[in-house]
Amino acid sequence: MDVRRRGKCKLGDAPGTFHDKGSLERSVATGSLEDCRSQKSRAPFCWWAVDVTLGILFAVLLGASHSFCVFSIHENLLWFSHLKEVEREISFRTECGLYYSYYKQMIQASSIEQGLLELIYDNKTESRRTINVLQRMNIYQEVFLSILYRLLPVQEYLEPIYFYIYTVFSLQALYVTSLYATSWFLSDSWLAGALTASWYILNRIDTTRVEFTISLRENWSLPFFALQVASITYYLRPQLKPLQQRAVLLLVFLSTLWFSLTWQFNQFILLVQALGLFVLDCLDLISPDKVARLYVVQLSSLLVVWLLQFCNPMLLGSLAVSFLVSTLLVKRFQAGLKRGGPLSRLARLVLGGLLVLALTFTINFLTKKSLQLRSDEHIYKFVKAKFGLGSTRDFDAKLYLCEEAFGLLPLDTFDRLAGTLVLYPYLCATSVLLAVLLFIALRNLIGSQSEADQHTLGLRPDVAYNLLHTVLFGLLAYSTMRMKYLWTGHMCAFAAYGLCGRELWDICLRTLCCHTPAKLRLIRYAAPVSVLIFLYFKFWPKVTEELSELREFYDPDTVELMTWISSKTPVGAVFAGSMQLLAGIKLCTGRSLTNHPHYEDQALRERTREVYQIYARQSPGAVYRTLQAVGADYVVLEDSICYERRHGRGCRLRDLLDVANGHIMDDAGENEPDLIQAPHPRFCVAIKADDPAYTKLFKRVFQNKTFHVYKLRKRKPRSVGGSTGADV
Repeated sequence: MDVRRRGKCKLGDAPGTFHDKGSLERSVATGSLEDCRSQKSRAPFCWWAVDVTLGILFAVLLGASHSFCVFSIHENLLWFSHLKEVEREISFRTECGLYYSYYKQMIQASSIEQGLLELIYDNKTESRRTINVLQRMNIYQEVFLSILYRLLPVQEYLEPIYFYIYTVFSLQALYVTSLYATSWFLSDSWLAGALTASWYILNRIDTTRVEFTISLRENWSLPFFALQVASITYYLRPQLKPLQQRAVLLLVFLSTLWFSLTWQFNQFILLVQALGLFVLDCLDLISPDKVARLYVVQLSSLLVVWLLQFCNPMLLGSLAVSFLVSTLLVKRFQAGLKRGGPLSRLARLVLGGLLVLALTFTINFLTKKSLQLRSDEHIYKFVKAKFGLGSTRDFDAKLYLCEEAFGLLPLDTFDRLAGTLVLYPYLCATSVLLAVLLFIALRNLIGSQSEADQHTLGLRPDVAYNLLHTVLFGLLAYSTMRMKYLWTGHMCAFAAYGLCGRELWDICLRTLCCHTPAKLRLIRYAAPVSVLIFLYFKFWPKVTEELSELREFYDPDTVELMTWISSKTPVGAVFAGSMQLLAGIKLCTGRSLTNHPHYEDQALRERTREVYQIYARQSPGAVYRTLQAVGADYVVLEDSICYERRHGRGCRLRDLLDVANGHIMDDAGENEPDLIQAPHPRFCVAIKADDPAYTKLFKRVFQNKTFHVYKLRKRKPRSVGGSTGADV
């Protein structure tokens, strides 16, 4: 009988095991041995390939779905495609308008070289000053995109503004896909990625605000931050080959570079990330060599950004750079810090931590002293006042403290997150794994070498990193609401890992004494599928309703103001007013400004406080001299600020100015005892009465229901012994 017909192969058999009576030589001769091995190896590979292909397809599909979702909501909220150009530009509110104006400026420049020169030697953003916009602001994304638009053959059928917003919305696909990959790497199941993306989209209110703040730096930066976290997660997986490690480290570097280049808050976020890695390194939960390489990548990225931003001193003077340098220096002695008994190890680790902190603050102090750097003072004043370390009358600090975005995370956020079921698995996974982390940290501190003990409970390095990452950024989000977008996306990924990963279900099943591989596999797949089915039936009607809801942009007063400025004022005119409005004036009209919303420069903050005296109790002469000193030709007063009701007493802009000037605030209420009654009426109110003391210095040239524009009159030269009356 033919051996090939009688020879049978089972996937469960060891290589070379056959179920016929022929000899091994006959089997080899007829190819049975090779057939068995090839069948055995091909089947798992085929399943793996199908699984990975499905996972990638779902990642692309869900990423594209999110991009389409936010684009549709943006279109429906504003009816964007039917707006006039000035209305589209007005929709870029506050600092968004400032950033977009540089993209528009580069598009309209006679050449790419000329556009770059205008940014490097800019004298329109801040009157009577020439600044390097590429150094001061994170606008390389606008520069890159404008160059791309000029070079690509898309100008005939795609307007510049659509090229811009399509790019931002496309980056959201990268964001969702990166979160998808993070949860997939952690759980080894692409179902976790599908659940992550679904939760992210359904919790859109708390995970993103891209649809109405397109140009904000975070919308450019966070997709690359999510990609960096996914890359670090993969890098920390065990048993990576050296070539794989180098490739992933390159991706970590590139994503960190783009993240840092596109957002001025990069230094604070990387500091939190580096602190988490430092803690895990001290607890022996991550390989010290891998941590050192990640430190080098972070530091290298910041230094490259420093060079690209024309040696921006804020980066060198950041705590992140000081901390990374300190840890790399101390790591040379870290091996010695982990020797000895439990008490000795604890003492050495505490000593090492204190040494890193002391060295960090020393390096930071010396760097700032040598660079004479004071640009980030307002942040430290804000942090100090926020955590009750002393009261402050500082205008800049209170300007942040009074904004809702910089307050504590509202409790209704947790209600919304619980409604989509993301909160429960997240809290469960975080609390259980934190307990495991503490247990392992204590075990490592004691220095137990028992092999049985080491295998009783473990925590993979990639899981440990993501656990500490979500805890640290969760605390940051709770303390400052604006930072919640750093946390909520990763929260979706970590919750999906908790629901689909082996670790938690393994602990639960062993606790219930019913652990078997089959039950573990069943529950790992049944749980996410059940949640996905629930989310579909509960929220799909709501999503379709939201996507079909139509609204319309309506701001006729601002449109009228921008149209008047463009047609009735000289091209070289300089405007003073609120930061938010002036950003729109620069974008829509191209006029020069006295101040703007990019608040990271000390000299600009001081100028803004001076210009804002138009809403304080100051004499017309004092306001006139201030505006003339900054080169203003026109000043725009807004009723919404002059008679503000959005904030309560003590947080209105006029109140902040009064307190900073030592004056009693408006309306009934408590005042600090050393405040005095102001000798002059409020400027923005008194100027409307057309009193001669005001009309001889300011001429009303435009007004509507919202805005009042005054032109500064040219002062006559002083006669000998005479006076112009400007001091009235």
